[in-house]
Amino acid sequence: MDEETRRQFIAEVWKRYVEVQNWAIANWPDKEHPLSSAEFVEGRKEILGLGLPPNLRPGYEPPQPALEPEQGGPQYQDVTPAPWP
Repeated sequence: MDEETRRQFIAEVWKRYVEVQNWAIANWPDKEHPLSSAEFVEGRKEILGLGLPPNLRPGYEPPQPALEPEQGGPQYQDVTPAPWP
């Protein structure tokens, strides 16, 4: 996907997200605890990261390797799945 197509898509998603956000704020049923645009920050971050490789997305943290027992990791890890009820 070329960069211009990605930008156009993100612009359209952003526009629609803002519309939904505004609708949600205006129609929130709990008037004692109203919603604000701050409630939608994480969603906006996700939209801005659309189409980017995972390592370039906002808030990405690479997975940490598991510690070996001699490094302070667990001596035993139960990998047997639980039976169905």
